[in-house]
Amino acid sequence: MKKISNLLIYITIFLALLVFISCSQNSSNQIADGYRIEPVKQENIQMKESLLKDRIQTVQDTTIEYGFQKCEQKGRLDNFLIAGGKKEGPIKGKMPFDDSDVYKVLEGASYSLMNEYDTSLASYLDSVISIIEIGQESDGYLTTWKTVDPQNPPAEWCPPGGRWENLSFSHELYNAGHLYHAAAAHYQATGKTNLLSIATQNADLICKVFGEDKNEIPPGHQIIESGLIRLYKITEKEKYLDLAMNFLEWRGDSTTHELYGPYSQDHKSVIVQDEAVGHAVRAVYMYEAMTDIAVLKNNQKYWEATKDLWQNIVSKKLYLTGGIGAKHEGESFGKNYELPNLSAYAETCAAIGLVMWNYKMFQATGKGKYFDIIERSLYNGLLSGLSLEGTKFFYPNPLEADSSYKFNKGSITRKPWFDCSCCPTNLMRFIPSIPKYVYSKNNDVIFANLFTSNKSKFQINNNSVVINQKTNYPWDKNVNFSLTPEKPTQFTLKIRLPGWVRNQPVPSDLYRYQTKSDKSVQVTINGEEAEYSVNKGYITLGRKWEKGDQIKVKFPMPIRQVQAHKKVKADSGKLALEKGPVVYCAEEVDNKTSVFNYRIPDDLQLTSQYKAELLQGVRSIKGQLPVQDSLQTVTGQTQYQFRAVPYYVWSNRTPGSMRIWFPESPK
Repeated sequence: MKKISNLLIYITIFLALLVFISCSQNSSNQIADGYRIEPVKQENIQMKESLLKDRIQTVQDTTIEYGFQKCEQKGRLDNFLIAGGKKEGPIKGKMPFDDSDVYKVLEGASYSLMNEYDTSLASYLDSVISIIEIGQESDGYLTTWKTVDPQNPPAEWCPPGGRWENLSFSHELYNAGHLYHAAAAHYQATGKTNLLSIATQNADLICKVFGEDKNEIPPGHQIIESGLIRLYKITEKEKYLDLAMNFLEWRGDSTTHELYGPYSQDHKSVIVQDEAVGHAVRAVYMYEAMTDIAVLKNNQKYWEATKDLWQNIVSKKLYLTGGIGAKHEGESFGKNYELPNLSAYAETCAAIGLVMWNYKMFQATGKGKYFDIIERSLYNGLLSGLSLEGTKFFYPNPLEADSSYKFNKGSITRKPWFDCSCCPTNLMRFIPSIPKYVYSKNNDVIFANLFTSNKSKFQINNNSVVINQKTNYPWDKNVNFSLTPEKPTQFTLKIRLPGWVRNQPVPSDLYRYQTKSDKSVQVTINGEEAEYSVNKGYITLGRKWEKGDQIKVKFPMPIRQVQAHKKVKADSGKLALEKGPVVYCAEEVDNKTSVFNYRIPDDLQLTSQYKAELLQGVRSIKGQLPVQDSLQTVTGQTQYQFRAVPYYVWSNRTPGSMRIWFPESPK
């Protein structure tokens, strides 16, 4: 009896050890990729004809080549050759972060290779990488202006100094962060390590220079943090993840450095920040890295801080277009509810950063509200940064224009380039990566996040599954899925139910529809009405799927009138127009008069029409506006023809006045 008892004890201890080893292994795997939800490999998503495909194709066919040409013309590539002694002369360009333009275009080109492999482009990237390598110093250091002439920085506002001096403005670590992002994308696209080797040599040097009991000063402009984390995921070098966290930990710590202040989110510890302040791009890059640390380090304090910051932006500092950053001064957030329209900054880079951060928040939670923000930014305040032909750009994205205020770095319309070209190259970096946002996966659950025609491949329970999505979204309400599993397979398909369908423009009370729609989404499977639940903002369909199964979703898409929170003084007594995820604006070119002459009655009858020939294919909104609702008297006229177009396409024709928010007519 005693022997049996001892045997049971040994068995219990053995099983406990197995559980411990298993948990330890799981924990290790969780740290290596701690997010609950994984992106689907970008090369497994083949985009088909759609608005997003058109924008991606324009960037791949035109904008990236244009970006590399500009990098050559403006001396961005020469700077690496000068730094490496292959050319002579002073540094070229006007910004200490000009190196990053090359990295960003390279990153976007790498995503393009994932979408559509091009041997000539791949070869050209190798040649660019060889030029970058020439500019790298033997110990891994890489910021060309510091190598060439550190006492004569390219910008007047950037102080002189040797390596790692004046980090608040030197942008050495900012350049490094974009290098790491480019290297990760290039490695993922090609499997080559030529750029990755340059990046890891630089990162290894920075790990030697910065750390506890060494240099404990954070960068002025964030992005090295998320770049280090991308390198960590590829190399599994824990020191990269640790240094990323250290850069965040030192921010707001006056014992390590003289604080930069709110402009650089360096006014207090990141874990107690609960209001988005300062430079908007720096902020969202930092919040993205904080989310990474919260998940990969299982750090609850970081997670609570990111949730608080997200809530502050979404409920008090977000434009209807999904833009952020109210002020030209400091390219910064304003106070709570400070959202001016004419002087709005809403930098293109900030919209891109907001999307990237919200994607991480989604990966951690599986909540659709984060993709509601992604969709709003993407279709409005992000795509607006790029002209239809792909070679002109907006730096700020205001919500109205008066044909006089030169909001776009000295212009009233789009420009072909900027001395500070961060926004054009960031668009080149981001837009080719859009396919990875369409679907996500968690074991046997597939998330359909964005609605755009595509053919995508998944591995579910050791079985290959192909999903064809067909839609003319956002112009049409119908989204159809055709499923082709290799063999009948049990899995769950989660289809995002957008907030605008649920009468919620954004996941807060910052904006609301003037009247609620009582129309509900329709879902059928193989022609029969489907039973489904809604979980975390997703229509949830779980069953054993077979080849040829068809899912059809119809999202009600009425034209909606939007009102802002009463504390948003700039929008008090005004209405905006939306249809689906698209925000509309009126341009002078369509309305034959300044759009500042209009008031909108809340009962205005509006219709919409899709025209393939209008602005490369958009759905416009029009209606007959009674003359008494114009602020301009017109003799003998009883009505105006009012037309609005999607905000993202404005200023692609004749420059003129533009407006999103219109005064309501007196009741």
